[in-house]
Amino acid sequence: VQLQASGGGLVQAGGSLRLSCAASGTRFSINRMGWYRQAPGKQRELVATFTSDSNRHYADFVKGRFTISRDNAKKTVYLEMNSLKPEDTAVYYCNAVFRGDPFWGQGTQVTVSS
Repeated sequence: VQLQASGGGLVQAGGSLRLSCAASGTRFSINRMGWYRQAPGKQRELVATFTSDSNRHYADFVKGRFTISRDNAKKTVYLEMNSLKPEDTAVYYCNAVFRGDPFWGQGTQVTVSS
């Protein structure tokens, strides 16, 4: 499984960005797809994900601001990020779990200026 993420960039505080992650390399659907992030000097942390039963799970620090969605036909997951804060600055990684194995995208930088 290969994951291609896109959509990062530089935005002012209060602004919005939309990340996309397209999966390829399998003809099967992937239920567990989501987003993590890693800020400089910090550990990678969960941002939002679809669970194995297709529910949405969000980290507390993004609830009400970020929305995860998906297009199953395109095997693509999206992260709509609104009301961005400088502390959201990080490299955002797409993640998928397929047949028990984790896969990671290459990461996309999100920078929020104050």
